[in-house]
Amino acid sequence: MVYEWLAYSPAWLCWVVPIAGSLAILLFSKVGGRVRDYFAVCVSLATAVLALLMLPWLWGSLPTDLQVSWVRLPFPFTIQINAGVLIDPVSIILANVVAFISLLIMIYSVRYMKGDSGLTRYWFFMSLFIGSMLLIIMSDNFFQMLIGWEGVGLCSYALIGYWYQDSKEDWLKSWVGEGSSAYPPSHSGMKAFIMTRFGDVLMIAGIILMIIAVGTPNFLEIVKSVPTLTSSARALLLPAALLIFGGAIGKSAQLPLMEWLPDAMSGPTPVSALIHASTMVNAGVFLVARVFPIFYVAALIDPSLLGFFEVIAWIGAITAFVAATQATVSNELKKILAYSTASQIGYMMLAMGIAGTAAQFTLGYTGGIYQLMSQAIFKAALFLGAGAVIHAVNSRFTYHMGGLRKKMPLTFYGMLLASLSLMGFPLIFSGFWSKDMILESAFLYNQFPLLIIGLITVSFTSFYTVRMMGLVFYGKPSDHQSTSEHTQDPSRSMLLPFLTLSAFTVALGLIGYYLGNWLVSTFSQYSQVIIGLSGSVSGVNLGVMILIGALSFAFLLLGAVPAYLMYVKGRHQFGAKSKVLASVRKFFIERWYINALYYTIFVKPIMALSRWLSGVIEGRIFPAINRGAVRVFVSFTSTFRKTHTGDLNENLLALVIGLAIILLIIALVVIG
Repeated sequence: MVYEWLAYSPAWLCWVVPIAGSLAILLFSKVGGRVRDYFAVCVSLATAVLALLMLPWLWGSLPTDLQVSWVRLPFPFTIQINAGVLIDPVSIILANVVAFISLLIMIYSVRYMKGDSGLTRYWFFMSLFIGSMLLIIMSDNFFQMLIGWEGVGLCSYALIGYWYQDSKEDWLKSWVGEGSSAYPPSHSGMKAFIMTRFGDVLMIAGIILMIIAVGTPNFLEIVKSVPTLTSSARALLLPAALLIFGGAIGKSAQLPLMEWLPDAMSGPTPVSALIHASTMVNAGVFLVARVFPIFYVAALIDPSLLGFFEVIAWIGAITAFVAATQATVSNELKKILAYSTASQIGYMMLAMGIAGTAAQFTLGYTGGIYQLMSQAIFKAALFLGAGAVIHAVNSRFTYHMGGLRKKMPLTFYGMLLASLSLMGFPLIFSGFWSKDMILESAFLYNQFPLLIIGLITVSFTSFYTVRMMGLVFYGKPSDHQSTSEHTQDPSRSMLLPFLTLSAFTVALGLIGYYLGNWLVSTFSQYSQVIIGLSGSVSGVNLGVMILIGALSFAFLLLGAVPAYLMYVKGRHQFGAKSKVLASVRKFFIERWYINALYYTIFVKPIMALSRWLSGVIEGRIFPAINRGAVRVFVSFTSTFRKTHTGDLNENLLALVIGLAIILLIIALVVIG
């Protein structure tokens, strides 16, 4: 046990260090601001180094059972929990993605957040978030993962509402749905908390059902136990699967719980880059990837479990399409990227769902993980670039930008590279290889309706991406920019992390074909160890890859060319007089009325009820209680006053009687 603990210590230290570091940040805040800031960055650096130390295991030998338990805790009802780590390709790859991106964002934050009055709180929650996210990734059982799951939820709530001191007037208006839909931070934080908690409640119910059915919370033990379950226990797996997926829907902002993510952009930009672009929102995809072997094995025995994977695929596809349409009309830079994030995660869910319905699942499964890696990098780059732009023009709205290409050339080229990867531009960008692997899996597994939705979403993705770049960097500078003092590229401490991420998405793209084949091979071997059967495909089918690549590029041009003509060349008059296009645009601006529907059903009735109760309590109940209390008090004091006549002799007599009673009580106690 001691040898294993030492040999595989990076696997658990990578999440222990940032959690412990978050507590130490509170102590360093007493020393000085600069010491505190640099210490927070050093904690992230140590975390990244520990994650890197796990990479050699991908090319070497993993532990025989892929599990290292360093403490064993008793649990009621004869259940025992191994509180340890699960070392496999999924956890190693994603831990490195999270640690690497987190380090760059923490470096970026030093300059971006400079001078903010709440920096101790900021660094504490950022470091705690990193540790909690890595705890999710490395956990070997549901209970331990749930601790990290709730940890990232808490940090998300605190960081979305980081600038919580919004005015009372704006806070009240936003709650009743009046005025702008750009909700203030406190409202957005609470909205994210409530919507993700709803999904979490479903997930906890699913975990309970799973443990009732199988008798253990350990992932590997569940996979091994599924084939031996009785029919009554196996009947619990489908509802358990759907309920657990509810947690993934909430965290990853998928329909019907996606509406919190666009409003979460009211937090600081580094928060958006770390939590709501590259890490936390991917937790739902990771959850599906982690439980995938459990329900895939179960589906081999009971085909009714295939419905679970079909639900995942269709929710992912519909979310990808709906979110992409909303991004095409948004006028807030970070909200465009937020909608894009929900859409790209939809692709990942689509891949996981398709994989679960296939006899050879590795291509779809690998495509989902590959897209997660790729999206995390290029979307973090885009958010950091957006932060530089917002910092420069002092506005989050695209109509306050324009013409920034010459003023911020490095920011422009960095965002251009990341944008081309988001669009899936062929051959030299990571987004092309990961997205096309998902579309290839849909084609090979005969999921043609899902393939069509995926291709249409490619057009919308390229449209809103080119539109975003055109509104920000082309055209004439807005009048608003004249009021900004520093419309230029950011400092090197902000520029270096941003450009590093942009360069990395190109580097991954250049080796994309080989990386894709290696991932397919790695996860094929992984499936043989975990599931006991091969989910491999015979390499990547070159003919299918060329066909899908050509289709994908054609749909990319279908969206990119009109956007280029309208927002780069300035021909905005296209379709300006069309009533149909105007109606469609309004429909997209109103977020398909999904957000309005939630406020109508849930928020406004509760607010109306609370106002009515407030009026009743303040107008009737409280006055009645006050009047009754006054009457009782007056009656009591009037009666009690009669016992005090003010006569000295009567007072002395009362004193003697009182002392006698006290002495009698003491005597009885002593004798007793």
